[in-house]
Amino acid sequence: MERSSKGWGSGLVGVVIFSGSLPATRVAVGAFEPAFLTSARAVIAAALGVVLLLVLKQKRPALADIGPLVVVALGVVIGFPLLTALALQHVTSAHSIVFVGLLPLATAIFGVLRGGERPRPAFWIFSTMGSLSVVGFAVLRGAGGSLTGDLLMVAAIVVCGLGYAEGAVLSRRLGGWQVICWALVLALPVMAVIALATLPATWSGVGAPAWLGLAYVSVFSMLVGFVFWYRGLALGGIAKIGQLQLFQPFFGLALAGLLLREPVAPGMIAVTVVIVLCVAGAKRFA
Repeated sequence: MERSSKGWGSGLVGVVIFSGSLPATRVAVGAFEPAFLTSARAVIAAALGVVLLLVLKQKRPALADIGPLVVVALGVVIGFPLLTALALQHVTSAHSIVFVGLLPLATAIFGVLRGGERPRPAFWIFSTMGSLSVVGFAVLRGAGGSLTGDLLMVAAIVVCGLGYAEGAVLSRRLGGWQVICWALVLALPVMAVIALATLPATWSGVGAPAWLGLAYVSVFSMLVGFVFWYRGLALGGIAKIGQLQLFQPFFGLALAGLLLREPVAPGMIAVTVVIVLCVAGAKRFA
């Protein structure tokens, strides 16, 4: 029971941190190209990760862990940041945040495939209901929507769910913060080359908000958030703790409205309420 409570607490902290990712990316992508933003955030986070690994004298992962670490890197270091940055050129952060409602279902599916978890049938009913609410919202094309942006967000959710589940399984052996640090280290050579190749021609047009957005997604979204998130998934279970992501739209919509002054349509709020009700049912039967 104590282990599960720690998992819920750690997972919730991770969700709160991740809630600022899309608004921060929306701000940063106004000044930086998606490819540069994706690679730069990974390089900055990897540099911090290297320091942590060296200072705390962590042993290298076993050869069998390299493949799963590559999957984590492709999913959460490269795939999700790049796809969301591209999507946010077509949709508002408020619109994109609602797609986070698909993450619990994606994470749970990959938790079954990669983590060997077996939630009860009722769990899938509630999880699917929440996800269908999000899909219905996308079809109706709420405020700030576009087909291209919606498809990019769906792709981002799929690769992110895989990265979450794979990282959670690894966290049971390596530890939560070690997993994201090693994944960042593996991606560093490629990300460094891309960052250098996509450097902005001039820095004069980059304002303080864009720099703050880059700093947030580099330090918190790319590193600190995963320390708590992977620990939560490893302690409480991938499918069960993954349902906490349904709370993320609440925090994200609030940030998008308060900080970015983006319109938060009633439909987005209604969908968010539905999916949060669904997480209560999914939690009960996970």
